[in-house]
Amino acid sequence: MEVVYPHCCGLDVHKKNVVACIITPEGKEIRTFSTMTDDLLALVDWIKEKGCTHVAMESTASFWKPVYNLLELEGMQTLVVNARHMKNVPGRKTDVKDAEWIAGLLRHGLLQGSYIPSRDQRELRELIRYRRSLIDERAREANRIQKVLEGANIKLSSVATDVLGKSGRAMLEAIIAGEEDPEILSELAQRKLKQKKAELKRALNGLIGPHQKLMLKTQLRHIDFLDAEIARLDEEVKARMLPFEEDLERLDTIPGVGRRTAEQILAEVGHTMDPFPSAAHLCSWAGLAPGNNESAGKRKSGRTRKGNQKLRSALVEAARAAARTKNTYLSSQYHRIAARRGANRAAVAVAHSILTIVFHILKRKQPYIELGPTYYEERKRDAVIKQSVKKLESLGYKVTVESIA
Repeated sequence: MEVVYPHCCGLDVHKKNVVACIITPEGKEIRTFSTMTDDLLALVDWIKEKGCTHVAMESTASFWKPVYNLLELEGMQTLVVNARHMKNVPGRKTDVKDAEWIAGLLRHGLLQGSYIPSRDQRELRELIRYRRSLIDERAREANRIQKVLEGANIKLSSVATDVLGKSGRAMLEAIIAGEEDPEILSELAQRKLKQKKAELKRALNGLIGPHQKLMLKTQLRHIDFLDAEIARLDEEVKARMLPFEEDLERLDTIPGVGRRTAEQILAEVGHTMDPFPSAAHLCSWAGLAPGNNESAGKRKSGRTRKGNQKLRSALVEAARAAARTKNTYLSSQYHRIAARRGANRAAVAVAHSILTIVFHILKRKQPYIELGPTYYEERKRDAVIKQSVKKLESLGYKVTVESIA
């Protein structure tokens, strides 16, 4: 085969060591280095000394990051490749053979690197992913509070929509302080919850023990800590997002997409769509595109492929929020698909549509244009009429279709 890169290097990266194979016109050379920074610097110097123009390695967990950071600083063309795209022959797997295999594939131009954002975007993405982890942890802690209350025969969540709202928080703090009289606790209700005092008295009549009070106190303190950390991360993310404020405002016009979701989308895909040739490529990269699985002329399960899990989960969450909006195209699409394919498949389909909209918004720098809930029916007018008539005829009715002037 044709040699595309005569001076190249393949790296088999692990937690504690890196096996490097350099192929040049003079021959092949293999060395093993530790993953400590000093040894990685020696690896980079060796690669430069041999005149390598391209380096390739597997995207193994997060072990590729220390190596990539140093190679990026040297301005070297580095490919981080999906391991599925360069599997070796089974039964011939060693670290040295893996490094040789990677170097050989790279030498002949048979590898395609994964999308690696710039350093600034990677830092922003790490901050937003960590913030998301803290938000999820806060939700889990709130569920633990609910579990403790149920164990104490207190049915506050059956009356109050938000147990950690202003009224619920005041009641919880009073319970922790030792107050057990349902009459006094129900007086802490505010706003609309005041109208449910009779129900609150019954819900707050429980049997809470000292250990449960201790748990509630610890859990509330943990939630306060998480709230403070999330607010601190919000400020940092807001400062880093200032150059992309216009893009955030455009994404915020999509039904179901709020400020935090828009920030996560920008952090994951970037503010420019240059790395993605089309919206279909972006959806495939995010793991929202149907898979291809056909054999002997039969199509089997077309479940979605693996992709960017953080982006996918954020978009599915946005899709479920869009489904609750009124008089929107995305809500209509969700309910139309959910009726025949189920809620989960409908959420993934709407998430795919949202990401397609994101691509065109960021590509054209234009806000979202609402198509309306009847857009699909208008496009498929004849098909919808034919399908409706067929359903009525199957029920034993004779149908005559006339247009209304």
